[in-house]
Amino acid sequence: MRIALDTNAYSAAARAEPKAVALLRTADQITLPFVVLAELRAGFAAGTTGRRNDAALARFLGSPRVDVLYPDEQTTHHYASVYAQLRRQGTPIPTNDLWIAALVVQHDLVLFAYDAHFAKIPQIARA
Repeated sequence: MRIALDTNAYSAAARAEPKAVALLRTADQITLPFVVLAELRAGFAAGTTGRRNDAALARFLGSPRVDVLYPDEQTTHHYASVYAQLRRQGTPIPTNDLWIAALVVQHDLVLFAYDAHFAKIPQIARA
């Protein structure tokens, strides 16, 4: 299984929550959307254990099963499509999560996230 992590899913794994740890152990590939990486680093910078958290993130990113996923021109088309869909439904989601959704749809990934609003996007498979 190829999964993409939302920020709260990475945090759950970092806290060694059993569901998160088990899912990451079974994944063939783990993708961290660029927005998630930015949110994590912002949280580390604002917190009191930034160095320790940043070191753990560096170890995680060093795994051969982990990749950071960046947008390209095609991503913008997926972003626009998901944005329009959510707007028609009257169910907007936060902008950062819209970028995550666009990347997940574009690359046909399974999303591991605890945010319920991703369920508003039925074309996204969820872990």
